[in-house]
Amino acid sequence: MTTAILLLALALGAYIVAVLESWAATGRLRPAGPARAALRLLGQDAIAPRKRDDLFFETGPILLLVAAILSLAVIPLAPGLIATDLATGALFFNAALAYVLVALIMAGWGPDGAYAMIGGWRFLGQLIGYAMLVVMPITAVAMRAESLSTVTIVTSQQGLWNIVYQPLGFVLFAFAGMAMAFVPPFDLPVAEAELAGGVQAEYTGARRLIFRLGRMVLILSVASAMTVFYLGGWLGPWLPGWAWSALKILTVAGAMLAGGRMLPRIREATLLAWCWKLGIPLALANIFIVGVLVLVVPL
Repeated sequence: MTTAILLLALALGAYIVAVLESWAATGRLRPAGPARAALRLLGQDAIAPRKRDDLFFETGPILLLVAAILSLAVIPLAPGLIATDLATGALFFNAALAYVLVALIMAGWGPDGAYAMIGGWRFLGQLIGYAMLVVMPITAVAMRAESLSTVTIVTSQQGLWNIVYQPLGFVLFAFAGMAMAFVPPFDLPVAEAELAGGVQAEYTGARRLIFRLGRMVLILSVASAMTVFYLGGWLGPWLPGWAWSALKILTVAGAMLAGGRMLPRIREATLLAWCWKLGIPLALANIFIVGVLVLVVPL
């Protein structure tokens, strides 16, 4: 029963994220838009490049979807409503999403196309920049909860949400999460205006639909992690826990998609420089500050 509820929530959440992405891009709210787009892709001829690497070309979109779904397995929507409550759930989340890089490199290399390959290597540049900015804020979150369990992290915020306790960590994780999900302004791997779709440029039909679904689930996963790590997860008055989780996750996803388009796009080399020269020192400062608060003023 729990598995069926989680699968239904996953499908509905991914669809709503697709609606929000369309709204952020066009300014028009079209609830039926993703369904029509999916039907068009299913009816489209599945054209494959002549000199493709079959293994990489076919596996890339599927691996992206699998990695995003696995990362959601440790995200609780309510007490008892979680696929797998691991003692190291926070680390598992980061480990699962490490395969997003593998998926995009495969999707970039497999078609043997210039635009796709450039998009894949661009994402590698982003990964080198944001990877530490995902792990280090999670470290500070785990320090306060004294656990890597995502359920324990939520319950540790009963008195005060982590967005208030460690706002610097939230900002760093938010930007790193947007880069992980390659949403604007970190959409260099797909860059429609420059690369005609980048890593997804050579995909058509059902393959492109799987790739897009994987990206929607990935955005949902990042928004869910921000909700669990910093916004108190299911905690909230009056409404049931699952409702609070849904409201927070969709609000974060909408803010990511809409807010990111207001920021200028930056090159992967610039992102790398900012992350290592500014982001990592700030993340270390955040860990130090949280460590002092945990020891001196526990909340």
